Amino acid sequence: MTSKAEKGGGAFRGIKLLLCENPLPPIGEAIEAARAELPLSNYYTEPYSEPLRRLISERTGVPERLIHINAGSELILRQLFQRLGRQVHLLAPTYVLFPEIAQSYTETRLRPEADFRFDLSELEIPAGTSLAVIVNPNNPNGGTFDMTPLPGLLERYRDTYFLVDEAFIGMAGQSVAHQVPRYPNLLVTRTLSKAHSLAGFRVGYAILPAALADDLNASNDAYPLARASQAAAIATLENEDKIRERAATLRGWARDLAGELEALGVRTFPSETYFFLADFTPEDAGEIAESLRQKDILIKPLNDPQLGPAYMRVTTATPEDNMRFVAALRELL
Repeated sequence: MTSKAEKGGGAFRGIKLLLCENPLPPIGEAIEAARAELPLSNYYTEPYSEPLRRLISERTGVPERLIHINAGSELILRQLFQRLGRQVHLLAPTYVLFPEIAQSYTETRLRPEADFRFDLSELEIPAGTSLAVIVNPNNPNGGTFDMTPLPGLLERYRDTYFLVDEAFIGMAGQSVAHQVPRYPNLLVTRTLSKAHSLAGFRVGYAILPAALADDLNASNDAYPLARASQAAAIATLENEDKIRERAATLRGWARDLAGELEALGVRTFPSETYFFLADFTPEDAGEIAESLRQKDILIKPLNDPQLGPAYMRVTTATPEDNMRFVAALRELL
């Protein structure tokens, strides 16, 4: 079993600021679509979630054959790392799952003195790397990469697969999903758990080269999603205009929260998502998190050895809950 650094809190009823969960519920159309499918739950969905695959194909402009759907993107990431994760290169700090499931890995460090920004044209991939991972927008800091240099990297390192994890692409950033058909070493993963507020429905998908997509689809459950999950996903993707409006609201909440922390003397880093990194130096983030838990506020330290003990990723809650969080911090600091 891997660590629970990104897990937990399912039964927690206080304020949760740690899991990158969207504080907004699913849109009304998704809730109604899921509710309509519940009486039909004695029946399977269409094999391989064909209606959802068709819709994703239409929206991304890639052939339906290249799309793999599963119950959450974490499962897909594990499948890809099992196949390709012999030697992985990461842009760190990154999603904590990746170091855990890589058989072996190297890192290019993103630096706080540069606000965790990095020019991908300067990326050097070590010899023997089987899989290079770019998270865009990046987790845990929420910044984006200029993806213009990606085609050059794909051409330069043809023996390396490049996985672009677009879990938060609904918040910001340049998607490269449409480029997958042109490059046999480009993989893109996405989830509807983040900007689309469907974490509890467990819907993820990947856009992959044909051979890899065929492999994952052939070895997967023919019915990867529950009927309610598939219906909620389709309804949400059919209302992307609402998702974009909500994304703007969430970014505003996160900016306001970061400003409140800055006023308390906490350094925060630029983000284009609804979460951001905070440096509580000279305080210990673990001690702060434990004190906050006693006040029914759930958050965890980043625990990145190279950054030290003062870092914490902060996810916006609603404005009201954010003010409770800030008030509790004010007492502690």
